[in-house]
Amino acid sequence: MSLIMNEKIKSKEVELTGIDGESLGVVARDEALAMAKRLKADLVCTSLMSSPPPCKLVSRGEAKREQTQQKREERLQEQPAKEKELRLSASIEEHDYDTKRRQAEKLLASGNPVLLVVRLKGKQEQVPAKELLERLAADLKPVGSKATGVQVSGKQAAVRINPAG
Repeated sequence: MSLIMNEKIKSKEVELTGIDGESLGVVARDEALAMAKRLKADLVCTSLMSSPPPCKLVSRGEAKREQTQQKREERLQEQPAKEKELRLSASIEEHDYDTKRRQAEKLLASGNPVLLVVRLKGKQEQVPAKELLERLAADLKPVGSKATGVQVSGKQAAVRINPAG
């Protein structure tokens, strides 16, 4: 749905709503545009289905932001959440651990499940890898929950975290 704003509104009269949501009644289009200019706002048509069309005054730039936000939300709801894989090593530095945790939090907050994977270089890395994944899963509790337990198989250890809510 594209936004019909300002001069693109062709109707002679509009049903106007002010910036704070107050009803201003039926107003001539030109008068509504003049009011929008005075208030440094945009005149936005909310529906073309009725006559006169309902329009509202929205602070400049806000309408565009709302539209892009709405499009983004629609796009997110259309596509299934993609599982994102984050790779770690069993001997990870504290700073790198924090970076990976933040990455995982961001992905979970945006609704994507996360697969945390630790590549194993030998049998001796299995225990530290499992402990690392358990610690990370515990740190991510506020934003997500474990979908699987920590699975250690051959060359890797992995755990899947689903977004909370």
